Amino acid sequence: MKRRAWLTLGAVVLGGGGLVTYAVASPSHDPGAIGRAKRPVKVYDLALKGTTGGKRELPRTDTGQFSMLGVSWTGAAKRLGGTAQVRTRSLETGEWSAWQNLELDVDPPEKPGSGVRGASEPLWVGPSDGVQAQVVRKNGTTAALPRGLEVNLVDPGVVTAAETRQSGTRSEPAAFVADGSPDAPSDTPTDSAAPGDGTTTQPTDGQTTTSPAPTDTIPTVTPTDSGSVSPSTSPSASASATVPTAPPSTVPEPPIVSRAGWGADESISPEAPEYNADVKAVFVHHTDGANDYSCADSASVVRSIYAYHVQVSGWKDIGYNFLVDKCGTLFEGRKGGVDLPVFGAHTYGWNRESTAVAVLGDYTTTSATNAALASIARLAAWKLGQYGADPAGTTQLTAGATQKSYFGTSFTAGSTYTFQRISSHRDGYNTECPGGSLYDQLPTIRAWAAGPVQNLKVTTLGGATLSGSTYYTKGAVTVNWTATTPSSLIKSFQVLVDGKTVATTAGTATSAAATLPLGSHTVAVRAVHQSGRTATSASVSVVAETTAPTFPTTPKLSLRTGTVSTSSVPVTLGWKATDDKALRYVKLLAPTTGTFGPTVTAFNSTAKSGTATTWSMRAYDYAGNYRTYSPAYTPLILQESAATKSGSWSTRSSTSYLGGKSYSSGSKGAALTWTFTGRSAVWVVSRATTSGQAYVYVDGTKAATVDLKSATTQYRQAVWTKTWSGSAKHTVKVVVVGTSGRPTVTTDGLVYIK
Repeated sequence: MKRRAWLTLGAVVLGGGGLVTYAVASPSHDPGAIGRAKRPVKVYDLALKGTTGGKRELPRTDTGQFSMLGVSWTGAAKRLGGTAQVRTRSLETGEWSAWQNLELDVDPPEKPGSGVRGASEPLWVGPSDGVQAQVVRKNGTTAALPRGLEVNLVDPGVVTAAETRQSGTRSEPAAFVADGSPDAPSDTPTDSAAPGDGTTTQPTDGQTTTSPAPTDTIPTVTPTDSGSVSPSTSPSASASATVPTAPPSTVPEPPIVSRAGWGADESISPEAPEYNADVKAVFVHHTDGANDYSCADSASVVRSIYAYHVQVSGWKDIGYNFLVDKCGTLFEGRKGGVDLPVFGAHTYGWNRESTAVAVLGDYTTTSATNAALASIARLAAWKLGQYGADPAGTTQLTAGATQKSYFGTSFTAGSTYTFQRISSHRDGYNTECPGGSLYDQLPTIRAWAAGPVQNLKVTTLGGATLSGSTYYTKGAVTVNWTATTPSSLIKSFQVLVDGKTVATTAGTATSAAATLPLGSHTVAVRAVHQSGRTATSASVSVVAETTAPTFPTTPKLSLRTGTVSTSSVPVTLGWKATDDKALRYVKLLAPTTGTFGPTVTAFNSTAKSGTATTWSMRAYDYAGNYRTYSPAYTPLILQESAATKSGSWSTRSSTSYLGGKSYSSGSKGAALTWTFTGRSAVWVVSRATTSGQAYVYVDGTKAATVDLKSATTQYRQAVWTKTWSGSAKHTVKVVVVGTSGRPTVTTDGLVYIK
């Protein structure tokens, strides 16, 4: 970040004709310095010059520190028919900004006093120390620009205790010193060139900038003959200096930073406030200017607007009743009491029966934050609630001026018109304020302010599992929900089970615990808005149950075909699990792990021969209940030598055989018989292109004819299996068929499960 370190001298012409010289001091070399010294708010005026009737300008000029600026002129009732543009130099970076148009469609005063000036809306630019400005009359017109055109700079100072605690990372402000010399120059430009319509200039930072051609729209207004220094009075009602009694509201008052809290200098606005009879509507505004301000600087922005309204425009006080920043902090505006119907200066023709809140920033194309919207909704609900008004409703307001709105609606002074209780500046006056994006958010503000709570729904149930459209639980659940209405506008939430309240929480909560009795239930959430209006979410179905699943078919191990070794015998684990409500899954816990869906009933694996292995399975339902079954099984290998032989058999040796040996025979009728006690068996053989067929007999009955022929040579192949429902003594006999041309049968033994 660049910082300039020089001393620049300049001069500024004060509004009264006096001269002020100033010095811009070098910044501190200690950016970590703690705290900043207090300094008051100051306003400085720089005259715009020009030799023609159609343009006034101020070339690039070094200045002291300021953060807000605008353009003003002599004659409050005079309209500036043209375009006012400014650009500023950042105090911290030294970079010049692009040209920015000032908002000139400002609500006019009615019968202004002698000290009231015409003025643009103020523009917040952040800490700056240089300015360039130009005012050009509307294209195609010959009318002269107003006299006394000035650029007005506002330094918000360092006023509040919170600001003095901020880190001193900014340059110190200019030291302004009064100088009565009539011969001192009125300004000290750094560049004598100033852009006109569509011209290109060379800024001091070395960048070339093209100035857009100025444009202008002049609203048509007809002020009525009713007295106020600042905008709007009504012939059907009049403000009173008598302090009324604050009526109670139907909703709580939101937190509001007082005038003392944001550092208002009460000495500059000594006039007493005036009061309306009531508040029928709330008008929403934006202040214009940058949106990238820090919320820590919001008090400075409010102070600057206050100083601009009073010391530049000449109003008795800040025009808005309330202001709010993008972080949602509300500020008291015009003095008189936040809980009273203070007569403000904000919406031309409609101030007598309303209050107003302005959002700091420009919301022409950028939406206001939810925090700002929530605070506006809270404020509007509270102020309207003092007079029993529904924020989502409408009201009749009496026009204080003959004019048109932004939408072309014509109003005649003294007539009544229908307005939304929460309306915008543009609804009553021909201005873009509060910007198109914020205007589109007014329905949200109304809904949040009036209630009921919007878009309430149960999102999940902790301690329960969803299957289809039903949750299952053992009983204890945590109900979670969401809503789009901010929690600051919600009084409470209630958890409903079968329509009855079982738990109540604060409006800031998003969950609550409940315990359900066994059985089927509905669970919903009811939200109580601060207005008392209620909203209930759609209910969800919940079943509370504690019955564990069962294994109608307990897990059983059986042998299957495949390649056999002493460490790996092919097996299949089979089971069937059920639940009285909803089976979720079955898990294999040992000797390996796996998770199976509710319809799966088998799993292929391998087991080590000669070793008892526990196969532990657990069935879960959706409520979290479970049952475990853990049988143990031992696969055993019976070598061919363990069989009873008949006929001619020869012994073969190879490491490819189980145990290194096998029996082979090509003699028709040769047989081997194994006897064992178990529940599953598999015959293991070697296979080749010359292998023949064999008959298999189980417990004396022929069970199968097995062809051992294979296109490739294979060893230790389990080719035939048999499984019984339980363990018992069995015999398995294999007999050589004597197949023509390939009679040989080579056997490697029999495996059974003990």
